[in-house]
Amino acid sequence: MPEPRRPTGNQAALREANRSRIIDAVKHHGALTQVELAGTTGLSPATVSNIVKELSTSGVLHTAPSTRSGRRAQRVTLAHQLGLTVGIHVSTRHMHVALADTRYTVVTEHRMPLARHHRADSELDKAALLIADMIESVDADREEILGVGIAVAAPVDHGTGMIARRGLMRGWDGIPIAESMAQRVGCPTYVDNSSNLAALAELRLGAARGRSDVVVLELSDGIGAGIVTGGRVLAGQHGTAGELGHVVVDPHGPVCRCGNRGCLEAVAGIDAVLDVVNSGRSRAVNFTDLVVAALTGDDESIRAIADAGRAVGRAVAGLANVLDPQRVVVGGEFARAGELLVGPIRHAFEAGLLRDVGALPELVQTELGGRAPVLGALALAIDALDIQDLVIHDE
Repeated sequence: MPEPRRPTGNQAALREANRSRIIDAVKHHGALTQVELAGTTGLSPATVSNIVKELSTSGVLHTAPSTRSGRRAQRVTLAHQLGLTVGIHVSTRHMHVALADTRYTVVTEHRMPLARHHRADSELDKAALLIADMIESVDADREEILGVGIAVAAPVDHGTGMIARRGLMRGWDGIPIAESMAQRVGCPTYVDNSSNLAALAELRLGAARGRSDVVVLELSDGIGAGIVTGGRVLAGQHGTAGELGHVVVDPHGPVCRCGNRGCLEAVAGIDAVLDVVNSGRSRAVNFTDLVVAALTGDDESIRAIADAGRAVGRAVAGLANVLDPQRVVVGGEFARAGELLVGPIRHAFEAGLLRDVGALPELVQTELGGRAPVLGALALAIDALDIQDLVIHDE
């Protein structure tokens, strides 16, 4: 692709802008060949080759031989020695912490269960101690941590850094999450909704790669949708875009944690499904038990999962009629049920779309599984890095 014509000016400033363009492309995509970099940035192959060589020599980028479409190529990533980032995913029941380099290579990770009504202060303390242990376990120093990203199971007001709607994570209301964590770990920290960050991870590393308009469903205890438009994750004015779980689908249904009645989450979230299945039972089953029973042919378990899938499919069809996405990605813990869940979602989804069959958006399963939110948290931290400034100061 020919390099676009630009106005004449300071050549050093132009080269700096081109360097930034290449670094940003690699940060956003994780790894690209030089040919792909030229296509992504609009720069000429010769310009890309020269700048990649320069940045590799200075320790910003790393290149390695690769093969694409049967041809040899140079694969370009961020350099490992730049430092490490931390991703944290806090769901309603679990915390997942991952330590990775700037190429999204996870060097160590840890999961732990959380009490049902956990509180921000105690869980952030646990996360800080866990990060210290993980740093020691890989023989690294705290100074190597460049940033921390946090994914939480509720919308985040980006202006305040707090949960945008009180009552969704009761022990976290009124807490400036990123600021509180930064004080504990001593490095820049960023926070966003786990659905948004799952979408970011799928966009960079998973089932949404190469797509510009996508809906990524996070189906777990809660339900959320990460919305990608024009290649960017949509947050909305107050951080509440994509709160699909709090769309009312049954006005006479059960009370939701948000206080409304009959929200999708209160009908089709994992907890809601288990409440129905366990009603009247002397021995309660957990989610793993439910999936195993369904896979072995238990009619009640199959029906409970399918009912949830149909409710989700109808809600997503409405969202797709508004957004017109290229692809819908089904993720979250509930996706472990596979086609038992995805099949009913797809059937109800396609039935509710206002378009011809040939124009239907694809509906696919996640490629990242339950790791999507924590990988998205890593991406959030990596995106905030000024790589060039980092290398200059390191020198």
